[in-house]
Amino acid sequence: MNVITDDDIDFDAYLQWPDECANVKPASSWLDDVLEAFRTPPEVTGASFPWAKTRPIARLRRGEISIWPGMSGHGKSILSSQVMLHLMAQGERVCIASMEMKPAETMQRMCRQALGCNTPRVGDIKDFHRWTDGKLWLYDQQGRVTPDRILAVARYTHSKLAATHMVIDNLMTCGIPEDGDGWQSRQKQFVLDLSCHSHDTRQAVHLLAHVRKQQDESKPPSKFDVRGSASITDLADNVYTVWRNKPKEADRESGANTKSDEADCLLIVDKCRHGAWEGRIQLWFDRESQSYVERCEEQPAAMRFDDEMEVDF
Repeated sequence: MNVITDDDIDFDAYLQWPDECANVKPASSWLDDVLEAFRTPPEVTGASFPWAKTRPIARLRRGEISIWPGMSGHGKSILSSQVMLHLMAQGERVCIASMEMKPAETMQRMCRQALGCNTPRVGDIKDFHRWTDGKLWLYDQQGRVTPDRILAVARYTHSKLAATHMVIDNLMTCGIPEDGDGWQSRQKQFVLDLSCHSHDTRQAVHLLAHVRKQQDESKPPSKFDVRGSASITDLADNVYTVWRNKPKEADRESGANTKSDEADCLLIVDKCRHGAWEGRIQLWFDRESQSYVERCEEQPAAMRFDDEMEVDF
């Protein structure tokens, strides 16, 4: 794991868009890509999610922008962290820009997820950190950052680090106050710029977003509830809504009987522009490891590292 800071990198060099003239090509240049698209359905291309049951129906592809909405406190960051961990195990290179968590806090949570427990051994923690070298970078900036700065960080991580996935946690911290004139237009422009960056560079962008205040947290929100401009989800290739089953938690805390087969969390594929499947994925939460499993009573599997630091599940 490497930490990226404004003190170390001159991000101003990455504020400008690249020269677009090289992108104008004859239509026949895409023949091989079209032939491949006919041979392979989009549902089975790209990196997989951590849960085996999702692999035939949903994938994460480079060059796409994904919005991850959810209510405050419903586990967007936790779930996306686990997803990125699994992507790294598949050879993807990830940068996480979390303006709400310090890098050490992010790494502590990822340690628990990777090692499947609350108090991993010191040696395992060190092995995990060594394994993340060349796979994971963290942008060390808490509080608010400007949209231009985030775009510059994304361009830098693509150009200099060959990062294939960029996580931005979250839209609210990207310097667009939700008041005054024109703020929705600025949000739209920011997401459009991220989308163009993703499509042009083939770096996947994952933008976490809040949903509007709900009167009742017992019902999952949809892509239409994302807080801010409607263009946020219009411009996205994918929308993955995260909902935590608060009614089940309340029943458990009150001593009431809960259905063991009732999911703790729903990952809702609300939009998939390049795939055929949309629907709800049921998950169960393991508090010790801060990770989600795909079946009730399932225990999270720890990552195992050999001498070459290759990972297996």
